Amino acid sequence: MAILDDDAAQMIALLASSAGADITQMSPPEVRAYYDQFPAMPGAQVHEVRDFPIPGPQGDIPVRLYRPSAATGLPVLVWYHGGGMVIGTLKQADWVCRQICADAGMVVVSVDYRLAPENKFPAAVEDAYAAAAWVYAHAAEIGGDAARVSVGGDSAGGTCAAVASLLARDQGGAVILSQLLVYPGTDRDLTRPSVTEFAEGPVLTKAAMLWFRGHYHSDPAQLSDPRANPALATTHRGLPTAFVITAEVDPIRDAGENYARLLAQAGVLTWSKRYNGVFHGFFTMGPMMAKTREAVADATRFLRHMNGSI
Repeated sequence: MAILDDDAAQMIALLASSAGADITQMSPPEVRAYYDQFPAMPGAQVHEVRDFPIPGPQGDIPVRLYRPSAATGLPVLVWYHGGGMVIGTLKQADWVCRQICADAGMVVVSVDYRLAPENKFPAAVEDAYAAAAWVYAHAAEIGGDAARVSVGGDSAGGTCAAVASLLARDQGGAVILSQLLVYPGTDRDLTRPSVTEFAEGPVLTKAAMLWFRGHYHSDPAQLSDPRANPALATTHRGLPTAFVITAEVDPIRDAGENYARLLAQAGVLTWSKRYNGVFHGFFTMGPMMAKTREAVADATRFLRHMNGSI
């Protein structure tokens, strides 16, 4: 039986005392307003942070650019925040983007993709792919190197990164060096053991998963589309090198680990690591938790390795 480590248990107690909202009883705008009231965690100092729009398939996509220095020709990470395709903001992704920018020496482009239910499937992943393609085409303009463009994200953002990698392989428009998938929603199988074991959370519950799914999808048949369910892609051959991070106490743990197996079986160089004693969402919780610091350091090491920095 999985047990939260001391840091994770303390964080859950803190969240329970300051939060405690049941999102399944709220509307998406109410949930967004609720989470937006919490201030962003202070992050690492970087050379430049700038917001601007890039063109997307249905209008402009807001992005936030982080640069570690004034140098040019730097590797780039396109980052997608979590939130079940329904919630999440650039502000909520700020801490981890700053940390990766500073520690990996990368330009980071954080993407504010369209959210449901205002924008149903496949809006989020269409924007994710469009952002990766724009960064690849305009890398030099933002101080980056088009030969070293990676994608990454947590939770729904991990899904966005996985799908952007699939679409880039199949449709062109970008060459992705690597994919950093942090507890990604890479299949929609609710019968997996981790879903049953952690149906009541903490943090992510099965009811919340169904709430997100109901707002993002307009037809259950969409769950068979690889853009919603990357595990169902016809083949995973030729995808970028991957690092898949999972949390032990997480209903979507098994989905992420299954995706890592599928990638490896298809000949994709893949690393996968489960962080024991922690819950869904731990990667972006800031420096208070030892496992968060460990996972972000591991992610940074992976990116630096892929970028030829170590």
